[in-house]
Amino acid sequence: MKSKEVKTMTADDLNDKLTDLRHKVYNLRVQAVTQKIEDNSQIGKAKRDIARLLTERRARQIAATTNSAS
Repeated sequence: MKSKEVKTMTADDLNDKLTDLRHKVYNLRVQAVTQKIEDNSQIGKAKRDIARLLTERRARQIAATTNSAS
């Protein structure tokens, strides 16, 4: 997921994608313990996507409070 894609998402889309990615990380971690994962880098990629989403969500919150304070 690219940062351009994240910036074009709505707030609801951000939250939905964030929930999906958190479930994906959980499932991958369970698979890593119980069975073999073919691509271990999937966990790290999902975590980076979560970080991108959280960063964009926080940037929007800051922009909203800055605009309302002005």
